Amino acid sequence: MPWPAHRYGTEVNPMSDAASAEHANTEGPVMTESDFVMLSGIIRSECGIHLTPVKKVMLTVRLIKRIKTLGLSSFAQYVRYLQSRTGREEELTHMIDAVSTNKTDFFRESGHFDYLARVAVSTVEKEPARCRHQGLNVWSAGCAGGEEAYTIAMVLSEYKKRKPGFTFKVFATDISTRALTEAVRAVYPAHISEKIPAALRRTYMLRGKGRLEGYYRVAPELRSRVAFKRHNLSDREFGFRERMDVVFCRNVIIYLERKVQEALFDNFHKTMSPGGYLFVGHSETLDGLTDKFVRVAPTIYRRS
Repeated sequence: MPWPAHRYGTEVNPMSDAASAEHANTEGPVMTESDFVMLSGIIRSECGIHLTPVKKVMLTVRLIKRIKTLGLSSFAQYVRYLQSRTGREEELTHMIDAVSTNKTDFFRESGHFDYLARVAVSTVEKEPARCRHQGLNVWSAGCAGGEEAYTIAMVLSEYKKRKPGFTFKVFATDISTRALTEAVRAVYPAHISEKIPAALRRTYMLRGKGRLEGYYRVAPELRSRVAFKRHNLSDREFGFRERMDVVFCRNVIIYLERKVQEALFDNFHKTMSPGGYLFVGHSETLDGLTDKFVRVAPTIYRRS
């Protein structure tokens, strides 16, 4: 079965004004201040993301294609459509996809994965208060195109080789259906895949041939370790039956307003096993947001 064309990894972060302005193509309707207030309010309500007025150009660029696709002539019409029952059912997901495009890499902030294999897994396994469910459960929250989730699966698969009987499952979620489609497809250009250490790339990645040369696909046995689903981190309930032993939520909370951040960490605490580990991004901190996690290393916390 041929691998579909893949373009993931070329897009800029949705919150980068400089990149958005550089690539801006704003031919079409003009977004008024009133339009921006209404649209940013919808985004804030649905995703917990607070857009300041300087994001107006970015939002214009991201939504013009949706307006053209729907055959609308103004942002005001688009707002009214989103406020309608049909619009909420049929367009809201597309709008979220348009404004939440993000980028990540295999082994990004690699020290986290070293800590996972060297410290976190064995420590959690020994936690006396831990609920003894089957295997280790790890959650990649805000997984984007799947690179983080597959990196976790590679690291734990290597750990499993050293410890017979060890089992694990990786759960990966994102609010963007487009990102999840890319993640499930698991096809990556060579310049993305080559960030994986060579030995692991040979074991867990399949090299494309012929017209697929220049691409890699995650091997089936590794793909089977990861379960993807759509999830909004601002939802009150996470909907997992499983207790999570390790959670990666990196470079996500910096875009969320404070009350959403506080609720998110409360929900993480409820979802995680006693002594479970929480990894956040290099520019993120839980200081002043919650007392339910204890910092054990830079950007690494344990459920208290």
